[in-house]
Amino acid sequence: MQSAGLHHVTAIAADPQRNVDCHAGVLGLRLVKRTINFDDPGTYHLYYGDQPGSPGTLVTFFPWPGARRGRLGAGETAATAYRIPRGSGGWWRSRLVAHGVALTEAASRFGAPVLAFADPDGMRFELIEDPGSDGVRPWSGAGVPEEHAIRGFHSVSLASLRPDRTRQVLVDLLGFTPAGEEGGRQRLVAGEAGLGAIVDLVETSGTRGEPGAGSVHHVAFRARDAAHQLEFQKALAEHGLRVTEVADRCYFQSIYFREPGGVLFEIATDPPGMTLDEPLERLGEALRLPPWFESMRPGLERALPELRVPAGAGS
Repeated sequence: MQSAGLHHVTAIAADPQRNVDCHAGVLGLRLVKRTINFDDPGTYHLYYGDQPGSPGTLVTFFPWPGARRGRLGAGETAATAYRIPRGSGGWWRSRLVAHGVALTEAASRFGAPVLAFADPDGMRFELIEDPGSDGVRPWSGAGVPEEHAIRGFHSVSLASLRPDRTRQVLVDLLGFTPAGEEGGRQRLVAGEAGLGAIVDLVETSGTRGEPGAGSVHHVAFRARDAAHQLEFQKALAEHGLRVTEVADRCYFQSIYFREPGGVLFEIATDPPGMTLDEPLERLGEALRLPPWFESMRPGLERALPELRVPAGAGS
């Protein structure tokens, strides 16, 4: 069993427009899909990523207007890290400060410079200088030039309630390999440590986190295709983990399970991808609905707030 690493990270936000302004505007990611939460169709589900919305670059949000702020703690994702080109840290520091983003940390981790900050809902992000690009097609918009643009995921940091059990799931069932320890942090790597291939397990005080705006809902890992996903599903069940049936998310198929450390994991297929229902050049421009909700379009379009993509960001 071997996952190639992260497929996407899904989090909770409180205001959809503010979310777009930050992630498509300040961070310069492409809004590759505006659809609805398939389990709560009165709410947006917004996807941001590289130019085609590749697995390993996607951060997605359920923006529930007025959602209360979550509390970071054990059993949650402590930080989501993006890769930026080597030498781009200074440029990003200046941009974030110019947009009023408070920097919470600037340090080095496993030899790589790290710039840490939070989005408007308090979700913790990091920018980590990484020389690899692994075929990512960066999106340059909203004043972010291609030479500094985000290159997909670097890693996630998990604050597990039971780190040894979380480590066991990642190694024995998802195919990650231990890659060292530093400052109370255990690093695990998938494959050749390319795009989104790193998971760090971090020490925590043990206080349980509370979900809400700014917290990560789940972390999704990659399966090559539906057959590969079913292999994972079988292995997870055989190891006593409660795993769901396959859910159709249109742009990928999903199974979910909560690992013993408290974090909700998903395994998502790489295909069919973001261009399933709109061409590459038009990604994210219009509201897309799954076929089973298409009859509800008039009511949903009236209920969902209008979104404005920041000037220069495109879509």
